[in-house]
Amino acid sequence: MTNQERTRGAEWLAKGGLRPTRQRLALAALLVGDGRNRHVTAESLFESSRDAGESVSLATVYNTLRAFCDAGIMREITVDGTKSYFDTHTTDHPHFFWEDDQRLTDAPAEELEITRLPQAPDGAEVASIDVVIRLRRR
Repeated sequence: MTNQERTRGAEWLAKGGLRPTRQRLALAALLVGDGRNRHVTAESLFESSRDAGESVSLATVYNTLRAFCDAGIMREITVDGTKSYFDTHTTDHPHFFWEDDQRLTDAPAEELEITRLPQAPDGAEVASIDVVIRLRRR
């Protein structure tokens, strides 16, 4: 990992007010070190960390991703109610879920139009809207 990747990771953690532990710094550098947004699963991030020579357990990856989400620097996108993807791009935007290879990618937000939502029940408000468009190859 380069110094620039580590620096970007540390700055990203600081945006979330998170203490820069060794594991957090390593995972943050993998997630945002090159300046691009990512969609990962805990398992794929764990594999990337092993490939990079980092010694981080899968449980630590899960806990760290939860901390990143709680700090507002990542979003969790659940597909099928069973599989979670974690997105470093935190603004509201739709996603494509590619069923054939179980991959999540950004969909063009400017092409999505939501014209009306159901009224939230009394005592509740809409916190966010997740749009996942499922795709399969022909």
